[in-house]
Amino acid sequence: MAGDRSIRLANVSKTFVARGERFTALDDVALECEPGSFTALIGPSGCGKSTLLRLALRLDQPDAGEIRIGGLTPKQATASGDTGVAFQDSALLPWRSVESNIALPLDVIGKPRTDFAKRIAELIQLVGLTGFEKSLPGELSGGMRQRASIARALVTSPGVLFLDEPFGALDQILRRQMNIELQRIWSESQATTLLVTHGIDEAVFLADRVVVMQSKPGRIATVIKVPFQRPRRKELFTEPAFHALNDVVTTALHGT
Repeated sequence: MAGDRSIRLANVSKTFVARGERFTALDDVALECEPGSFTALIGPSGCGKSTLLRLALRLDQPDAGEIRIGGLTPKQATASGDTGVAFQDSALLPWRSVESNIALPLDVIGKPRTDFAKRIAELIQLVGLTGFEKSLPGELSGGMRQRASIARALVTSPGVLFLDEPFGALDQILRRQMNIELQRIWSESQATTLLVTHGIDEAVFLADRVVVMQSKPGRIATVIKVPFQRPRRKELFTEPAFHALNDVVTTALHGT
């Protein structure tokens, strides 16, 4: 990926057939995420948010348009370890320890785990799991499992990070704590990040801009810039300017 850590979608469309009917998940979507940026995608169910991520991760193919991750095709970027991903379900393998789960992408792309021992140790410290290196997923809380999942996404030092509702299954208090942790982790990694979320306050707290999507067909309705300086403190959640921007995003979302 070299110095280019951008995400670029040009006129991307994707249609599915369900119960004999055609459904347009994405229609002529164009999106550019500059290197080192943090973009949040938000929209109603069925607007194509997760479909967009699946296409960028080569889990599906677009019907039309072009996708480039750091100048590479999704297939090339995935094979080289230039992309990392974390989903709502941490999807940790229950028989693997924390450090072994974090090392999984290395096994998949054929890189020797021994060459990354220092990197794994640094990530465990970064996500606050020091002392739990040998623990199995069943011995961890939900928040700890998600931290391990994010560390796993970062183990190959990807230039681009995709997050699909990574905290969606957590309660509101823990979710906000994880938002603060994710901001810290992102600031350390400087990975270009694309987050899919249903949480308006989560999108506004974490992102540089919020991309609001509409459904039927899935398109980008508007893009809202987030002006708050970094690092963002937990007190931001209670500030009037934060709630005012939440209202702007809510209005745009309901308008779709």
